Formats: sequence, C-alpha cells, structure tokens
Amino acid sequence: MKKNELFKLLDNVVEENEIVSSKKYDRVLLIDGLNLFFRNFAMMNIVNPQGIHVGGLGGFIRSLGSLINQIQPTSVFVVFDGMGSSTNRKNLLPEYKSGRNQHRITNWEVFEDLEDEDDAKISQIVRIAHYLKCLPVKTIAIDKAEADDIIAYYSDLLPKTYGSKVFIVSSDKDFVQLVNDDVIVYRPIEKEYYTKDTVKEKFGVLAENFILYKMLIGDNSDKVAGVKGLGAKGLFKKFPELSTDILTLDDLFDLAEQKHKEHVIYARIAFERDRLEQNYRIMDLKNPLLDDGDKEFLQAFAESDNIALNTEAFLRFYHDDGLGHLIKNVEFWVNDTFKVLNSFK
Repeated sequence: MKKNELFKLLDNVVEENEIVSSKKYDRVLLIDGLNLFFRNFAMMNIVNPQGIHVGGLGGFIRSLGSLINQIQPTSVFVVFDGMGSSTNRKNLLPEYKSGRNQHRITNWEVFEDLEDEDDAKISQIVRIAHYLKCLPVKTIAIDKAEADDIIAYYSDLLPKTYGSKVFIVSSDKDFVQLVNDDVIVYRPIEKEYYTKDTVKEKFGVLAENFILYKMLIGDNSDKVAGVKGLGAKGLFKKFPELSTDILTLDDLFDLAEQKHKEHVIYARIAFERDRLEQNYRIMDLKNPLLDDGDKEFLQAFAESDNIALNTEAFLRFYHDDGLGHLIKNVEFWVNDTFKVLNSFK
C-alpha cells in the first residue's frame, strides 16, 4: 500500500465514524527504535561543526517527526531491545542472531575502526533517549525482552482493549506475520504500507500463513535454518494451500505426512518436525516471549499519561548537538509535530 492509498484508508475510517475521533488509542504508532536508528546511522553520514558523527541521532529525530506527520497517530510508542534481549530465543536456539555484523563497519571515511563506530552508535542512542524524554511519546524497553515481542504484544492488546488501529514501523519482515484488519506494517526502506492485500501481492501467501512461510524457508539474518532444498518459489508448488486457506501448524505437518512418499521435501518436513516446531516458536510473534510480569507492566504503561512536550529542552539538546539546519524551522516543527499528542485523552 502506497502513501496515497493510506490516506484513502484513513479517510474511510473517518467517514465510517462520521467524526474524527480524538481518543488517544484510536491510531497507535509502534516504532522499532533500534531498527529506525540503525537505518539512519547507515544512510546519513552527517558530522556536526565539532566533527562528531550525528547522522543516526539527527536522522532518527527527523524520521520520527516525518512518521508522525504522515500517519497522524493519536499515540506513539518507541520500543527498544532490553538488556540481554536475545536471551530467551538463544535458550531455544543457541545460534540465534549469532555473528551479526561482527566485522562490519558502516563508513570507513568517518570512523577509524569498528570500536570507534560502536562508540558513536552508543553515544547517539543514549542521546536519543534524552530527546525522547522531552516529547509526548512513550519510550520503553524491558530487560531480556526484544522490541519485537513488546510491539507484538501491543499490536494484539491495543485493538482488543481499545479498538485501536495499529501501525508498526520497521524494516524487519518478522512483523509481517502480525498484519490483520487492525494492524498495518510500514516498511521504511520500501516506503510501503503492508495490509493483508499487500502481503498476498508481495509474498503470494495469506498474511495469516506468513509465519509458516518463514518457518519453512528460514531466516538467514537470524540464523534460523529452513527446510533444505525448499525456496520461496518451490514452496507454493508443494503447499499451494498457503495462498488460499488459513493453515495451522498441525495442518501443515499433516499435509507433509500425507505426501511424504511423493517428494523428499515432504519427507524432510515430517522428519524434522521437532526442529521446525522450535523454529516456529522462535519466530512466532503472536505468542511473544514475555512473562506475566512483563505483560502486567506493559498494560499499566500503556494506560499511563504522556509527559508534556518540553520544547525548550528539546531545542537546547538540538543546538548543543550541532544539528543545525537538519530540520528547517525546528521550533515550529517540534510544536507542530508533537504538541497535538498531548491533546488526546
């Protein structure tokens, strides 16, 4: 779904409700914080007058404002991974996310070495936290919890509790499995909104079956192996039902067992059921890896009031960091973009 189609969708929501709603949970924006930061860090090689790289910081702030102006949410949550966030999934699969970017540097022209770049990332992320404390958005991280799980939990809780329309912002394809009538995923790299129709168009699979699709073909970025010899194209020849019928995990294995003599792929799926079920559990965001205490905290946090917009503190940070003309008319921009979020009750 392109931007103009999104506005048509929002217009339809207004028409159905006859008046524009002003409740703070009506249209909720859930942002994958680190995903948004790293994308800007890699793309924006900006240094301030002191020669300090500020691309990730400045790009994050500008992108946050752009998303709010574009989607016009009534509430905004910026979600980060907590300390030891991969622990739960590593307990299930030790190689989960192993080796990610261990020897990779984004920009050799700006940074002397990997340690220098890592220091810049950390300092900019810490500084982002300072800015977010000035804004009427909810910022959250939970130790040993991934942002994915928190976002997934809210994408289910908020529509059920408040009838929210939820927009998830991340380039991580794992979130596509959460798309339904109440949840839309915006992928910034593509600048496209993923609805159920978009998922079917892009991947050839029903949104409800996307988790099965990912389980079977695997996820190289997370070091989760799929079925040997099975790619995205061959998948639909073996399981055309993924495009037409909503399947459960048991349905899929039943189909494989029924046909295990017809092709080695079916036999592998049936034989590797235990491994694939474990991979499903690792990928399954509809059952986030959160304990009851985490869920109680998230429920209470969602109901808490936003902090008031502190334009003065924001501008002080902005000028201290030497962000200059990255945002035009920055004082007007801050008030025009964020002040409205304090008006929804």
